[in-house]
Amino acid sequence: MESPLQTCYEFGMSNFRRKHLPGGTFFFTLVTYRRRPLFRSGLARNCLRQAMEEQIRTHPFNLFAICLLPDHLHCVWILPRGDSDYSARWQVIKKCFTQRYLDGGGVDLPVTDGERRQNRKGIWQSRFWEHTVRDEQDLERCVDYLHWNPRKHGLVSRVGDYPFSRFHRFVEEGQYELDWGGTDPEFGRANKTNWGEP
Repeated sequence: MESPLQTCYEFGMSNFRRKHLPGGTFFFTLVTYRRRPLFRSGLARNCLRQAMEEQIRTHPFNLFAICLLPDHLHCVWILPRGDSDYSARWQVIKKCFTQRYLDGGGVDLPVTDGERRQNRKGIWQSRFWEHTVRDEQDLERCVDYLHWNPRKHGLVSRVGDYPFSRFHRFVEEGQYELDWGGTDPEFGRANKTNWGEP
């Protein structure tokens, strides 16, 4: 039996497939190149917000939840009915972010010769991790993990103190108490997924 949070992509020698569900809900993890703490920078945070807002305008989706950490981000998207193309959206967001960031004075890290031949910049890891949300319970687990992440990484002692997530919106909507996350929800112990954070 599959773990409910098992990754939905499969690797083979040259095979890379992602699960696509039109109108689906997906949990994503994206990591910066060499885990550089890029999002400590206000420039980087603003460039990401602008890139995502532009993509939402041109290829709509519901950005249900997000948490931006120094070297990675987690988010949950709900795609429109009949649409499963999250990969193209992420490609555009990453490209738009990179262009804005470099144009704004940001600097990329040196890349390998092979990455240079592929026209890659030292901004993002080349792929992202995704999980297809299966039901309400799975959605709740994904959103809990996303909001707990700043505590997991030792960035704050209270989830509510972290400024770069939508936690307070969920509190306002009555989904969480302001002091939620005072104890470890034990995400990593119940199953062996790494949530896209190797």
